[in-house]
Amino acid sequence: MSEKLEQILKLVGDYINEGRKGWNSETDWVSYSGPHFDAEEYRAAVEVLLSGWLIFGKNSREFEMRFPDHMGKKHGSLTNSGSSANLLAVSALKSKNGYNLPPGSKIITPVVCFPTTINPIIQNGFVPVFVDVTLPDINLDLDQVEKILDDDPDIRGIMFAHVLGNPPDMDRLMHLVEKHDLIFIEDACDALGSFYDGRQLGSYGHISTCSFFPAHHMTLGEGGFVATDNGKIRKVIASIRDWGRACYCNTAKPGNVTGGTACGNRFKNWLPGMPDAVYDHRYVFDEIGYNLKPLDLQAAIGLKQLDKLPELDAARRRNFDVLQSIFKPYEKYLHLPKATDKADPCWFAYLMTVREGAPFKRYNIVKHLEKNRIQTRSYFSGNILAHPGYHHLAGPYGNLREAFPVATQVTLKSFFLGTFIGLTDEKLAYIKKVVDDFFIKKFL
Repeated sequence: MSEKLEQILKLVGDYINEGRKGWNSETDWVSYSGPHFDAEEYRAAVEVLLSGWLIFGKNSREFEMRFPDHMGKKHGSLTNSGSSANLLAVSALKSKNGYNLPPGSKIITPVVCFPTTINPIIQNGFVPVFVDVTLPDINLDLDQVEKILDDDPDIRGIMFAHVLGNPPDMDRLMHLVEKHDLIFIEDACDALGSFYDGRQLGSYGHISTCSFFPAHHMTLGEGGFVATDNGKIRKVIASIRDWGRACYCNTAKPGNVTGGTACGNRFKNWLPGMPDAVYDHRYVFDEIGYNLKPLDLQAAIGLKQLDKLPELDAARRRNFDVLQSIFKPYEKYLHLPKATDKADPCWFAYLMTVREGAPFKRYNIVKHLEKNRIQTRSYFSGNILAHPGYHHLAGPYGNLREAFPVATQVTLKSFFLGTFIGLTDEKLAYIKKVVDDFFIKKFL
């Protein structure tokens, strides 16, 4: 490293450290989530920026080597977002070189989900089959899943996200997956650092995905990951991510345009039906793909975040416990989060649902919290079929309130607070004061 670069990076660190300011309860918000960056992340990003090599490179490849362990998998591909990760996973189901599922194949998914769960199913010509969820966990209803599987032999797969880090009964789920020979896409976007019966979430799926959006357990600014134990499927996913290239690997280093490919032989007859063609393998396309690669700058940030992941996860666990103590006295009014038997969640957020018969509505408590600058979030979409973009999928289910009664409750009554590392003791004490003010002054 040159002396000038060292000086620049030192100044970056000084600038970041000097710019830190305290939190003021009178004026500042308590955010539900956000990135936790120190000077290391900024220096790493600036170093990549100044290198002139911004696209997928050495940091991206290192991240792909290190991160699969955190999902209990052997292989993985880094991509530009969690949404892209889900798109790549489902596209591998359609690929002729992957699972080769035909158009119209049915995939079970919970009706309470984020668009990035069902959009790839629809975009790849598959049919989502919706099930309701259960309270208080808001995970998919396994009784309904089992009934559908018994009644419909054409179900080919199941895809869902562990709700805010808490899984369903994975023993029962995996029994159904194996019994009915399903392909399981496990979305672990909220579940990094969570376990079931001592096993990492993300390790159960045939294909598993993760998101590095700023709200999640760790962030690359943006980014996502697709993991699998199947080396063939990993190549398919990497190809779809890289325009559909048959040659899935990158050059060894910036400026090396002729070497470093995994095949070791770029120039030969790669094109079937053209026996005399000697063509560049890097420009032979074997999949219908996209450009979903991340920037190397993102990966550089991610490597620093990986080093901090134990600290980030520990903070979420601690903050969840504090929030549980704050809201426990008011459990008669709220369904509070409860870990599934055998589960050890690293909670992404603190989830609540206003009980039937409570003397207030979700709007009332959310308005009180937000008025006092405490950020809240609804549980994402609620019933996705109630949204205008998905009305065309709702027809077979009739009245949505009757077909999905728990999803209706979630849509109308569920919300959450954050658990991330930015919730300091001072902020948690402030949350307690505001929450106590709401319940004690009005209902106790």
